Amino acid sequence: MAVTFTEKQEALVKESWELMKPKIPELSVLFFTTILEIAPQAKLMFSFLKDTDEVPHNNPQLKVHAMKIFKMTCESAVQLREKGEVVVAGSTLSYLGAFHVKKGVIDPQFEVVKEALLRTLETELGDKWNEEMKCAWSEAYDHLATAIKAEMKEVRAKTDA
Repeated sequence: MAVTFTEKQEALVKESWELMKPKIPELSVLFFTTILEIAPQAKLMFSFLKDTDEVPHNNPQLKVHAMKIFKMTCESAVQLREKGEVVVAGSTLSYLGAFHVKKGVIDPQFEVVKEALLRTLETELGDKWNEEMKCAWSEAYDHLATAIKAEMKEVRAKTDA
């Protein structure tokens, strides 16, 4: 099934992504911190956060993990129009599906990540952020989340078989 992602949406995502690239380390921590503000219980899913009551802003593992999530979300969004499907560089959707199943991720948690992403973008982009850009990023994220959830469903079906 071809993905509908307009030229204008692609331009908005690409433009904002280019503006944010130089600040990926800081934005990654903001993104991850926002996830934990929205859903504090999410820290139990990460071995490097289980034994602390604080969000360790200088934790190297958190920075690496947050940067991977943030970068993958943004870069897969940029690929939507070009490829007509979600493309994840450096890993496969099947790996992501299996990993999310192993960690016990459930559908509502994708909404937490989406909310954190949108808040991070809004904070960073300031007056460049508007409803049209929010819709473009929402659409891009929704396609990525749908692709990962489909892989998770396949992994579960194989496990249950």
